[in-house]
Amino acid sequence: MAKARRTFTPEFKVQAVKLVTEQGRSIAEVARDLGLGESLLRSWKTALAAGGAQAFPGNGNPPALEEELRRLRAENKRLTMERDILKKATAFFARESS
Repeated sequence: MAKARRTFTPEFKVQAVKLVTEQGRSIAEVARDLGLGESLLRSWKTALAAGGAQAFPGNGNPPALEEELRRLRAENKRLTMERDILKKATAFFARESS
């Protein structure tokens, strides 16, 4: 059975990064103490440095614009596939009728 994916609050992420930045502990040490992967903690640190207060915009819920962008990309992919199928069908029936 697959492991359930853990989620972390923005406050937890900020506190974990502060252990590294303000207390001078190593990423490896903090990650081991908190039961996290080093790369995860490193990415949180990078995100916090780049994004500041908006680094962690919620509990995994994307902002409305990102959700709309995801929906539009999926629709675009579906419509492109439908178009390609219709092109192939048209070519097939054009060959059959001649």
